[in-house]
Amino acid sequence: MREDIISIKKDKLTKLTTAFGTAYPESVVRTHTNKDVLDQFDRLSGTDEKVSVVGRVRSLRVMGKIAFCHLEDGSGKLQGFFSLETLGDEAFLLFKETVDLGDFLSLTGLVFLTKQDEKSVRVEKWQMLSKSLRPIPTEFYGLKDEEELLRRRYLDLLINPEIRELFVKKNIFWQTIRATLVGENFLEVQTPVLEHTPGGAEAEPFVTHHNALDQDFYLRISLELSLKRLLVGGYERVFEIGRVFRNEGIDREHLQEFDHMEFYAAYMNMEQGMALTEKLYKNVARAILGDTMLSQYEENIIDWNSPFLQVDYFTEFKKETGIDLSSDVGIPELKKKADELGIKYEKNYGKGRMIDTLYKKTVRQKLIQPCFLIGHPIEVSPLAKLDPNNPRKTLRFQPIAAKSELGNGFSELNDPIDQRERFEEQMKLRAAGDAEGMMIDEDFLQALEYGMPPACGFGLSERLFAILMNRFVRETVIFPSVRAKEE
Repeated sequence: MREDIISIKKDKLTKLTTAFGTAYPESVVRTHTNKDVLDQFDRLSGTDEKVSVVGRVRSLRVMGKIAFCHLEDGSGKLQGFFSLETLGDEAFLLFKETVDLGDFLSLTGLVFLTKQDEKSVRVEKWQMLSKSLRPIPTEFYGLKDEEELLRRRYLDLLINPEIRELFVKKNIFWQTIRATLVGENFLEVQTPVLEHTPGGAEAEPFVTHHNALDQDFYLRISLELSLKRLLVGGYERVFEIGRVFRNEGIDREHLQEFDHMEFYAAYMNMEQGMALTEKLYKNVARAILGDTMLSQYEENIIDWNSPFLQVDYFTEFKKETGIDLSSDVGIPELKKKADELGIKYEKNYGKGRMIDTLYKKTVRQKLIQPCFLIGHPIEVSPLAKLDPNNPRKTLRFQPIAAKSELGNGFSELNDPIDQRERFEEQMKLRAAGDAEGMMIDEDFLQALEYGMPPACGFGLSERLFAILMNRFVRETVIFPSVRAKEE
């Protein structure tokens, strides 16, 4: 059936090529957008000023000697009115015989109001700009499969206006982050995607080969270590918005490649970092959600305008599990508690991974309204400074809402000896089979040995946007990775 439709459309293409020379011209006259015509209709109506508009045909009605179609451009829809009397036999017949839904047209003529009071263009001349050879899905056979919509996102955008609007908002999301940080005197930079040693996060990296250098490289899993090198180099406030890659599973909150932002500010402490982060989040929420700053998550209304409360990791962990992390807790005790609660884990998990697994299945499930989780144990924070008041805790903060971790901030570790020891502990985890354990980055350690100022660092990903929109993160990526379709 589909092949028959395509064959018919190709026959129409032949007619168009004969009439116009091509059905895909390289230039077109456009005097107004559709919105311009609608906004200026009173001025244009009743004058001899002609307009030329362009767009995709989204509706089409042919009734004897007249026809109507709606053209859609990036600004909106506008009706075109075609008549045998105005166009003449040849042009009107060609329109009737060759134009389909999905085609791109150029229309030229005077504006007028139809009997149904619709603002329209009385077409005196039309031209095919791009002949569509496949039918728009919803008009013929439908396209409802979510995986197929993600695989062919261009069709999702074409048939679902709310999806197009979603990515307009996503642009506003990143522009608001950028404007906020620039307003706080941060310098935007770009750092390498290919790294000899991946670092800055606990994640399994992708590996690729650099032919010119004949060496394997990793796709970065974080922006952190390169940006910290810039603090060593003399910059005081830097940030980057860029793509990172993590070879992990797909779920509501995780993807293999996603856009990420990190900032680092010399001489900024953790409290100042939290204040800046809260300002950043509120700016984003206002830009995306409007002045109410309210979003939906499951049956909950999330209020982004209220102050972000501080939640202590140790206190909440003990409340939910009965385990006091300020004591000498061992891996067997943590695994026993996980077994009691029915929480799955890998046999090779070390202490930090077990603590994190228990936390995610207990404490985090209770955190709905925006808050800062603080006082993380050292075992789950290999790049954070120790709390001077409690050496079992680190100076780390995480914004959390809707049961999701929506960022990560640290009073950054700048002691090269301490940093080496923590890297070595991570390498022991890798040797035991933990693919997400961090590798030792000797060049970064050497940079720290030249001296890095005290600093606060923070990072967030597009997961925040997904939570604001109450969607899975994969839905908010314009072209997400999906399994190739088997023919």
